[in-house]
Amino acid sequence: MNYKVDKSEIIYRGRVFDLQVDEITYDSGNKGIREIALHDGGAVVLPLKEDGKIVMIKQFRYPFEKFMLELPAGKLDKGEDPLNCAYRELEEETGYKSENFTKLGAICTTPGFCSEILHLYLAKDLIAGEHNREEGEAGMEVFEFSVEEVEMKIKSGDITDAKTICAMHLGKNYFNQ
Repeated sequence: MNYKVDKSEIIYRGRVFDLQVDEITYDSGNKGIREIALHDGGAVVLPLKEDGKIVMIKQFRYPFEKFMLELPAGKLDKGEDPLNCAYRELEEETGYKSENFTKLGAICTTPGFCSEILHLYLAKDLIAGEHNREEGEAGMEVFEFSVEEVEMKIKSGDITDAKTICAMHLGKNYFNQ
């Protein structure tokens, strides 16, 4: 590290993230400010059906004012095991359950200003059921696509969600097993 923290303050506490502002001094003597969105992280599920189809959701994303096609995912509760979050989000958003989860990895979503880490899981042996959506997920739709269809949607720009693109990339080794 080529700096020291002179002052660190959480200036906003929110439901999704807190905002921390740090005043720093570089070894050169120059001053700087660092703003960090403190986020508890989340879990992402790549649900793979027996027939090779991937279960995806389309939901409205407020910051972009549009519906986006993506994998089911959700925010970790404080101190929650990411696998428990994955179980919950899979059922909540798609209605499917599974007892066969494989961890694909984890990603730092925007390390330049945010502490969010997303844990990526593959879910197989899916059991259909009823979804249990939150109020903000009311217009959510569930879709099933082949791996090839999802890859084409990524290439065409129809899927731009980074967590979905990363999970698809990390899940490739499992698609033909």
